[in-house]
Amino acid sequence: MTDQDDDITRHNSKMAKKKAARDRIMSTKTEEKGLIIVHTGKGKGKSSAAFGMVFRCIAHGLPSAVVQFIKGGLSTGERDLIMATFSDICAFHTMGEGFTWETQDKERDIAAATAAWEKAKELIRDSNNRLVLLDEINIAMRYGYIDTSEVIDFLKAEKPAMTHVVLTGRNASDELIEIADLVTEMTLIKHPFRSGIKAQIGVEF
Repeated sequence: MTDQDDDITRHNSKMAKKKAARDRIMSTKTEEKGLIIVHTGKGKGKSSAAFGMVFRCIAHGLPSAVVQFIKGGLSTGERDLIMATFSDICAFHTMGEGFTWETQDKERDIAAATAAWEKAKELIRDSNNRLVLLDEINIAMRYGYIDTSEVIDFLKAEKPAMTHVVLTGRNASDELIEIADLVTEMTLIKHPFRSGIKAQIGVEF
């Protein structure tokens, strides 16, 4: 037997053991439930990853919904596509007016976030929606536009058993992370903005 044959034999044996161990683990994972999912951190990709989940639901014919808490009237590829092609299966509500330094009116920001939260509760309560994305709600909670305790209490008490709720935005609170089933923190390593490159179509929007 050559050294290459020996390497292949060892590799195959190792993979067979790994598969057996993996199969044992997977055999214990039988439960299904609606998840509370948090995407946070300073890195790019929080909303992008969440919209990937929305499009998965659409592809499987599962009703879903999006509420945007901060983003305003700027056209984005995901919103344009959903509203033009998939509005029958995915409700899309852009209810923010931009970041607070753009509106420069905290009372207006609070009113917009409150209206967005009321729409979010309505969509989450509808058990036909398999997934509801609350885009940048973490920012609204951090700025105090929405009470974090109210959001957490609502999710614990009223979220239907099989509905997934995704909450995105930087600085997710410890309390929200505590009740979540899945939390991902996007870590910033490099960003082109720091090199003077502006947000570009197809990447940021």
